[in-house]
Amino acid sequence: MATTALVSVSEYLATSYRPDQEYIDGQLVERNVGEWNHSFLQKWILAHCILHWEPLGYVAMPELRVQVNPTRFRVPDVTVVRSDPGEQILTSPPFLCVEVLSPDDSMTSMQEKIEDYLTFGVENLWIIDPRRQKTFWVDAGGIHEAADGILCAEPFQMNISTMWPKAQ
Repeated sequence: MATTALVSVSEYLATSYRPDQEYIDGQLVERNVGEWNHSFLQKWILAHCILHWEPLGYVAMPELRVQVNPTRFRVPDVTVVRSDPGEQILTSPPFLCVEVLSPDDSMTSMQEKIEDYLTFGVENLWIIDPRRQKTFWVDAGGIHEAADGILCAEPFQMNISTMWPKAQ
């Protein structure tokens, strides 16, 4: 059985990883990124947020570290906050976290992320599956498919289905 050396929070925060890694209870967790569909969706969501939401004071960022508890740091694909948080790593719940699934993401790892985000108090959580062209929103009641591709984060809506053909 392989063992993993534990890393301290201070060591994690003082080290740059390419791509950035999540930190879960002393262990570094690689993120599945780098494929066309994944990057395309990140770009598309960021562009939409910048164009439509930032004029109203919201700020969208790619791959921003979010400290969901003292020993857990998540790195959502897109994070939206109501205004500049004044800190390098978010320590309060953002308005929206978006996770774009990669083929190697497991249901277990995604469920753990969802639990972390909801426990932390994230207001809106979206999961996007480019391979199956499905979109989901998450709340305390579970994972809900947005069959029409329209995701809501009041007062906003985003129609992901309008870009599926481009992501293929």
